[in-house]
Amino acid sequence: MFVAIVPAYNEEKRIGEVVRDLASYVDEVVVVDDKSDDNTIFEAKNNGATVLQHKINLGQGAALETGHEYARRVGADYVIHFDGDGQFSVEDIKPALAKLQIDNVDIILGSRFLGNNKNKTIPWTKRYILSPVSRFIDRLFSGLKLTDAHNGFRILNKNALEKIKITQNGMAHASEIPNLIKKHNLKYSEIPITVYYHEYGQGLSGGFKIVRDLIWGKFLK
Repeated sequence: MFVAIVPAYNEEKRIGEVVRDLASYVDEVVVVDDKSDDNTIFEAKNNGATVLQHKINLGQGAALETGHEYARRVGADYVIHFDGDGQFSVEDIKPALAKLQIDNVDIILGSRFLGNNKNKTIPWTKRYILSPVSRFIDRLFSGLKLTDAHNGFRILNKNALEKIKITQNGMAHASEIPNLIKKHNLKYSEIPITVYYHEYGQGLSGGFKIVRDLIWGKFLK
């Protein structure tokens, strides 16, 4: 069983299309609504998704872990993390799943910076500031040499699903995941994917918040 986990917050404009597109590639689409105040829930349900709802806004990491908990209960063999804003391409799913199976790894991580570098629209601050800083932080905490650790496209097998239990509620989960891969000695690989930028992402302040949350979670919990 292949389950798509789609964290969503105020994504009424794109979530329906994302759900419809995913339905052809997975067995179940699970949208985890992080207390949206628009019609995200209606659009997700209306297009065939299973919807899980947070009663308060917790963050993307918490939404992914809510999806993990559901996937564990239903006995999923594979899960994919897929953003609800339409930035990812479903055409990358089959190659990524095939690579996971052929390479016999536990988790596949998408990368904007591998292959022929198709992602020419990456904002310069993300390409030249946030991404290098995040790679440094991730290597510092996990020791993994990833090219794009903060890419939200991931496929996990059942072993990785059982081991990767996210505790960082916010965006710092993207740095926590490599740490968990290292901690549990999970086998991993990266694959080039395409990302479409509809609007500017988290920005510099968001990047600094990730670092703050990660350090807080690592040393002060």
